[in-house]
Amino acid sequence: MKKLLSLTLLAIVGCGTNHKMADTKAPKNLDPVPYGNTITEAELKTHLYTYASDEFEGRDTGEPGQKKAVAYLRDEYKSLNIPAAQKDGNYFQNVPLQKGSNLDASLTLKEQEFKFEDDFLSFSAQENGTISFSDIIYLGYGIDDEKYSDYTNQDVEGKILLFKMGEPVNADGTFVISGTEESSKWGGARQGTSAKIKAAKEHKAKGVFFYVGDMFPRYKMQLSFMKKNSRVGLKSKETPFFYYLINEKLATSMHPNIATDSKPSIITVNASLTNKDQVNDVNSENVVAFIKGVEKPEEYVIISAHLDHIGFQNGEVCNGADDDGSGTVAILEIAEAFKQAEKDGNGPKRSVVFLHVTGEEKGLLGSRYYTDVNPIFPLENTVSNLNIDMIGRIDPKRTVGDRNYVYLIGSDKLSTELHNISEEVNKKYANVELDYTYNGENDPNRYYYRSDHYNFAKNDIPVIFYFNGTHDDYHRPSDTPDKINYDLLTNRARLIFYTAWELANREERITVDKPTKTK
Repeated sequence: MKKLLSLTLLAIVGCGTNHKMADTKAPKNLDPVPYGNTITEAELKTHLYTYASDEFEGRDTGEPGQKKAVAYLRDEYKSLNIPAAQKDGNYFQNVPLQKGSNLDASLTLKEQEFKFEDDFLSFSAQENGTISFSDIIYLGYGIDDEKYSDYTNQDVEGKILLFKMGEPVNADGTFVISGTEESSKWGGARQGTSAKIKAAKEHKAKGVFFYVGDMFPRYKMQLSFMKKNSRVGLKSKETPFFYYLINEKLATSMHPNIATDSKPSIITVNASLTNKDQVNDVNSENVVAFIKGVEKPEEYVIISAHLDHIGFQNGEVCNGADDDGSGTVAILEIAEAFKQAEKDGNGPKRSVVFLHVTGEEKGLLGSRYYTDVNPIFPLENTVSNLNIDMIGRIDPKRTVGDRNYVYLIGSDKLSTELHNISEEVNKKYANVELDYTYNGENDPNRYYYRSDHYNFAKNDIPVIFYFNGTHDDYHRPSDTPDKINYDLLTNRARLIFYTAWELANREERITVDKPTKTK
């Protein structure tokens, strides 16, 4: 697509043009700026006006517009002669999903009938059938943390659990787990619910009834819009697991003192639960290409962005130019820059993977499938993940500082070295203002947990999340290509390229000095 300066002007590998030598030696101290300069406003704009056009119908997961999007990405990588990451040459990594419709269930407990939606509900399709159970295990808050665990001395495998929202508090009002007045990841409505459900699955429970307190009316209101069309989720081959959010009436029928009692106990319920959900398969794909490293091909730097958006809203196309068309087209340009370097005999030492994931808007599904189910490349050999989600606009809430900025999230969470490299690369090559406003542990937005990088971070793979913040057009039909600041998109894409270049070409892979997982 673009022409670059000739090899004689760029390469400093050896003293001649020995192509055999160039093919087997990665660049040392090579100036990446000429390659970074191949990332241009004009090409980003051309890509985005196509990718975020009405023709792509908002790129909703599994829908025709999303199929057009993945075909576009595949064809671009083919035109660049960048191969597919999978050995069979297929650029598409199939991500099996399922979607429920006509969500419904019935429950009888202690000879009393409880109604789906009025007393208990779920947004995701559950396994069909009827189960009878005489008792459940009450686990208080349902927390499993190294500082506090309701699972201590509890065998819950194959059992049905009951727990509630919230987390323990010290006498002085601070939270037991965080040690501060800020709640931990176990306390939030959204993140706390996910963490507790995940812990129950890891302990091989059969199912969970989750008392959500005053939040139940809000969940019920959401369900009224989703009852005929539930959330999309990963299709699982695991042992069936169910969970329902329950109201106070059902919760106190199970445990009259649930609001004040957090001590684990076994409760007799003599219950029968029948799930009547209908489940349909949804076909969707990640798009994955890569450039093989010339010295350390079994080590991988992954650059990711989500390819999907939310489809239609009230009959209007939600184009998703910023979310995440901006990240998607940035990767295409970054890939082209790496390819040009490879053509000039300056291929990266480590392999560089270009990962476009599906289903981010449905719950980080494509990245979760890649990390948790079917990683194309071993996670233990993955050096870092640079994730791009919305880098084409300016946050209207940001009133102080240079407009040429980007929010960085996560760079220091797992690897001090990654954070330092990011800072040094920016000062040397890009001069973008790096804003860490949303990087704090107690940031109420919890962005660190809300985009695809988190599925890598939870596996102790160092990450950087590049983000411009939200704006009035977020998740609306008005998120269109004409509103993108293409100069900023260009500068941010170049910064990410330079960072990836450094990570791919340094002598030693970066170290993880702050791991979260128990080895």
